[in-house]
Amino acid sequence: MPKKTPRPTFRVMSERESLALLRRNHVGRLCFLNEGQPDVTPVHYATGDGWIFVRSAPGTKMDAVAHHPYVAFEVDEFDDTFDWRSVVARGTIYLLPRDGGPIERKALDRAIRALRAFLPETLTEEDPTPARDIVYGIHIDVLTGRLAEPDTRTARRTTPRAKAGAKRRRS
Repeated sequence: MPKKTPRPTFRVMSERESLALLRRNHVGRLCFLNEGQPDVTPVHYATGDGWIFVRSAPGTKMDAVAHHPYVAFEVDEFDDTFDWRSVVARGTIYLLPRDGGPIERKALDRAIRALRAFLPETLTEEDPTPARDIVYGIHIDVLTGRLAEPDTRTARRTTPRAKAGAKRRRS
């Protein structure tokens, strides 16, 4: 007889858990409007002080966010069908130009430090993706997280019953 899948437990993650998930990972999905249609693309990122820092090359994504800078950003961790964590951050993209004023340069330096903590070659001669020279930050305005986890209490209850039922059917 096939093993019964335990019932999952779903819950909202705390802000602390959500931020920890963001810090543990470095690939997420940027969700934005592109010519009036929702679009999503995977990106590398780093976090710091309520910001998500990203690099991109010129192109469609950067053209789209120039017109609609309010975005969503999603990161998941997946261990099994009912054992996953997902965080969604919503916020505004701010370009961090190299030739900006003092405040923008300070923000750019902070972004580059965060990105180099993840990938030390970022924006150096050894950079593996030198075309991605546009740096921007997403200020996290809203952060939400959800998770699913196997209910171990259900799993323990279900397994002995299933075994007992199987024994009765064989008799």
